[in-house]
Amino acid sequence: MDNSIIFAVGGVILGLIIGFIIAKTLEKNNASKLVKEAKRNAALILKQANTEGESIKKDKILQAKEKFIELKSEHEKVILSRDKKMAEAEKRTRDKESQISSELSKSTKLNQSLESKVKDYNHRLDVLEKKQIELDKLHKNQVQQLEVISSLSAEEAKEQLVESLKGEAKNDAMAYIQSSLEEAKLTAEQDAKKIIINTIQRIGTEEAVDNCVSVFNIESDDVKGRIIGREGRNIRAIEAATGVEIIVDDTPEAIILSCFDSVRREIARLSLHKLVTDGRIHPARIEEIVKKTQKQIEQEIIEVGKRTVIDLGIHNLHPELIKMVGRMKYRSSYGQNLLQHSREVAKLCGVMAAELGLNPKLAKRAGLLHDIGKVPDAEADMETPHAILGMQWAEKFGEKDEVCNAIGAHHDEVEMKYLISPVIQVCDAISGARPGARRQVLDSYIQRLKDLEDIAFGFQGVKKAYAIQAGRELRVIVESEKVDDQKAADLSFSISQKVQTDMTYPGQVKVTVIRETRAVNIAK
Repeated sequence: MDNSIIFAVGGVILGLIIGFIIAKTLEKNNASKLVKEAKRNAALILKQANTEGESIKKDKILQAKEKFIELKSEHEKVILSRDKKMAEAEKRTRDKESQISSELSKSTKLNQSLESKVKDYNHRLDVLEKKQIELDKLHKNQVQQLEVISSLSAEEAKEQLVESLKGEAKNDAMAYIQSSLEEAKLTAEQDAKKIIINTIQRIGTEEAVDNCVSVFNIESDDVKGRIIGREGRNIRAIEAATGVEIIVDDTPEAIILSCFDSVRREIARLSLHKLVTDGRIHPARIEEIVKKTQKQIEQEIIEVGKRTVIDLGIHNLHPELIKMVGRMKYRSSYGQNLLQHSREVAKLCGVMAAELGLNPKLAKRAGLLHDIGKVPDAEADMETPHAILGMQWAEKFGEKDEVCNAIGAHHDEVEMKYLISPVIQVCDAISGARPGARRQVLDSYIQRLKDLEDIAFGFQGVKKAYAIQAGRELRVIVESEKVDDQKAADLSFSISQKVQTDMTYPGQVKVTVIRETRAVNIAK
């Protein structure tokens, strides 16, 4: 019994020992597997890390090269800019040196001329002194001879002459006073009317403003790049479509629009506003927006004309005349806005006509229309004076004879036949003669720009012509079907020769001929 228990216990102990040994063996095998798996994962991680490190290294090298190239280009730009400024400074210095040398030569010539004139003057002065001495001797001799002949001294002769002159002067003075009093009685009413006119002259109005440049404000300078477009195609399309010079410079949040024609400038300003607001800026979109804006401006011109005639109380005006009145808003005369000038003349005419006992409504009508000849259409004869042209249009659209005569006679182009005509002439002079109202130079400048464009339109194949850069450049757009590349070059030369022979201008005029070919297809 005891032996069986011992064997049983021994078997159990032996089984436990064997099981422990087996468990340790299995645990060792699992540990070796885990170590191998860990080594394999570590190798993969190291390989992946090396790959990522190489890619990061290459990226950093590329970035460093790009940064180096960028810094190099900026440095080259700075160097070029400095070289350009130095060249310009050298040129200015040379110009000043040549100018100073010419001024010195002129001064030397003037000094020589002055010295010769001084010598001549001194010589003449000596001759005159000698002649004066001889003349005094002759006069003294003549006086002595007269005293001997008349048996009177010089003092006695003077007294007798003065007494006789006093009597004649009294009679002449009395006759003059009598005639002056009679003339004053006859002209008293006329003088009173002049006083009224001088009083009306004191009406205060705005002074002339600069009307060749508009400023288009933008939210940020990033918009300037979108307006310029890739390689400047957008800004060229805007300038070609509107005829306005777009100046994009360092002015913060602003773009300058330059053009002598206010209508073109307003079309360009509104078109830019629409394009920037919409965000789509490309040549096709620009042409579409410009056409829509032109129609909008034409409608606005009609509305301005209607509001003006309503404000002034003028009725039954022909629609074409209303349109001309609206176009005055975008026209200036010697720097004075034509619509403001015409409204002012109309009000002055109404007041003056009422004071003189004339029809104030008729006077207002003639005053408003007196300068419609300054807003001609394409069919108008540009050689005809604006007063005659305005009179012809007024007759064409059924205005009364008094109004037509007042329009035609306000610059004495025709004879005045009605009392209202001098009223219009005087009120026009009052509005234009006040200080700051007009600038003669501006009107001649605008006429010169128009003459440049008219010369270009005189050649075949010219589609559009714009005088820009203050008249220093004439940009001509031709029809590609009628003008090839060779003819475009010949046309540029011909126009430049025509400008050189027919016009007088300071500096130089650059003639640029643009020929554009387009191929358009529609995908459906």
